[in-house]
Amino acid sequence: MNRTHSIAFTLIELLVVIAIIAILAALLFPVFAQAREQARAIACLSNARQVGMQVQMYVQDYDETMPIFYAYNSQPPAGQPGHKGVEVEILPYGKDKDIFRCPDDVGSPFQRVDVPGATSYWQAYGSSYRFDHGSYSTIAGESSQNNILYTTTTIVTLAEFALPAETRIMRDEMFPWFSAAEDPGCAKYGYDCPPPYNYYEQWHPRGGSVIFADGHAQFIVTSAEFDREVVCPSGGRSGDVDPATGVLYYWECD
Repeated sequence: MNRTHSIAFTLIELLVVIAIIAILAALLFPVFAQAREQARAIACLSNARQVGMQVQMYVQDYDETMPIFYAYNSQPPAGQPGHKGVEVEILPYGKDKDIFRCPDDVGSPFQRVDVPGATSYWQAYGSSYRFDHGSYSTIAGESSQNNILYTTTTIVTLAEFALPAETRIMRDEMFPWFSAAEDPGCAKYGYDCPPPYNYYEQWHPRGGSVIFADGHAQFIVTSAEFDREVVCPSGGRSGDVDPATGVLYYWECD
């Protein structure tokens, strides 16, 4: 007589399978998360490199003069008639607003108050990337930051960059060492400050993109690298103190 055997999991076997799946998930999810972040960082650096190329094309058309500096202008915000930003000046060379957006740009507490409804620097100000003001031309009565006009004029040309391969002209808005944990009292970088001037939100967990005056790009991962970079065209390094003023070159030119 043929007998049909029914095959079924016991409760213990089922629990063992569930436990194995949970262990595999715990091992694999961080790997997947790291892979996704790596992809975002690569896309962010690629976009920054393209923006840097547009700056170079602009300079060639304007007698090697750097674009006019603007930053964080929210009156009106990005995308509205009358908005002023470096990205608006160089947009004709790429015609794609999306390349000014870093995939990890999640904005900041101050930005979300400054431009309600905007969830990123790109959406609020037109760019996820900071154009270092010491490397751009400042025009009195025209250049502006946070909607405040500059009262001085400084024209910057390519010939003025003493160390172009080491001079950053553009960077991601946020770096992890801008946090209060690494910059207590926001004394060095001025980002993770008490409200209402809290500009910090973590974007990349490891570092950020930097574009240099010679056109090359790099994803840096330490504050030491950031501080060693030249930030003033004449050669002042970000983490060094200007002996003439007693102020970090970062504050003078970044």
